[in-house]
Amino acid sequence: MTGKSGNIILIGMIAGAALGVMGGLWLGDVFLATAFIGTIFLNALNMVVIPLVVASMIVGITSLGDISKLGRTSGKTILFYMTTTGMSVFVGLILVNIIHPGSGVELWQTEIPEMVKSSDKKGIIDVIIGLVPKNVFKAAAEGKILPLIVFSLLLGGVLSAIGEKARTVISFFEGFSLAMMKIVHLIIYIAPLGVMSLIGTIIAQNRDSVEQLVSGLGWYSFTVILGLSIHGLITLPLLLKYLGNRKPFPYFLNMGPALTTAFTTASSSATLPITIESVEVKNKVDSRAASFVLPLGATINMDGTALYEAVAAMFIAQIWGIELTFGQQVIIFLTATLASVGAAGIPHAGTVMMVMVLNAVGLPLEGIGLIFAIDWFLDRCRTTVNVWGDSVGAAVIAETKEFSNSGGGTILSRLFGKK
Repeated sequence: MTGKSGNIILIGMIAGAALGVMGGLWLGDVFLATAFIGTIFLNALNMVVIPLVVASMIVGITSLGDISKLGRTSGKTILFYMTTTGMSVFVGLILVNIIHPGSGVELWQTEIPEMVKSSDKKGIIDVIIGLVPKNVFKAAAEGKILPLIVFSLLLGGVLSAIGEKARTVISFFEGFSLAMMKIVHLIIYIAPLGVMSLIGTIIAQNRDSVEQLVSGLGWYSFTVILGLSIHGLITLPLLLKYLGNRKPFPYFLNMGPALTTAFTTASSSATLPITIESVEVKNKVDSRAASFVLPLGATINMDGTALYEAVAAMFIAQIWGIELTFGQQVIIFLTATLASVGAAGIPHAGTVMMVMVLNAVGLPLEGIGLIFAIDWFLDRCRTTVNVWGDSVGAAVIAETKEFSNSGGGTILSRLFGKK
């Protein structure tokens, strides 16, 4: 896709989002009747996610050459993502303690959402067990990306170790990956229409809760959005500039289609095909790094989700009049950081994982029901930050010695060493 056509599509997506908002408010019935258009667009994205993830990761791993690079790259990627996630949670906790959004909020009758009840007994151990699927095809059919990443890591590593005898299989995945990216390009052409339909339908379905965004839950929403803004517009761009050796603003503009899709779909997994296209093609990040880092990031890097979970837990405690000690807030910090890793890249996944955070400090799960009414909006905000963080991670890891052949002088080169 050329730069000119890409800019036209981006403008179309932004215009589609704006028309969707206005249409959802004023022509809600029309958008509800034509919601199938957005569903087709979302299905098209989800259709290519699994094959693209598997093929891209295998190609990325085999392209590393030396299998020992896999362990180093994985370690650096996880370290970077866990660090940025921790930074986002820290920002969220500072803001929620300063703003105190739960003070004076009326405690109205609420219930635990059904989707949360079913996950009440799940913990970190369940996430770890889920890393190894009983049946890789069943995991693919159910859209479970994390176990597929583990399988792809193993298969890519084994293919690299086999060497020349595996060349035919590697060539197959290389061609398959290119074919999937071509399909992504075709899907992007219908993105403006899909974005308009999805946004319009979302607004039409949630018109009654819009008032809550600026009333009883206004300060809570403000705290979450402010935290996401600080992390997305200050922390991540600084990391991109000094660790990724990139100019943040042009890089951000080139991520426009992916970020717009992330806000529209509230799913980092569904956005992944467009994220890969934006990072590799438009921002020209080393495809070996992007194909490895981005699928992993879409699953374990949830900066926005972790910040949201920390703020939400503190907000619920403030409403109930529960004073959390410094030690309990440290527990929230650690649990929100870890729980976000297990959050699937699908809508409302962060809300489900919040069960771990609330249980860790003994807060009532009914509190989730208080904020669930406006989660449809905040979910989109945090997903956008998640995808932005994934793209920054790809640029940063591309600067490590496993990928970079230049002699630049970034901070990262001094930390990890550069050729």
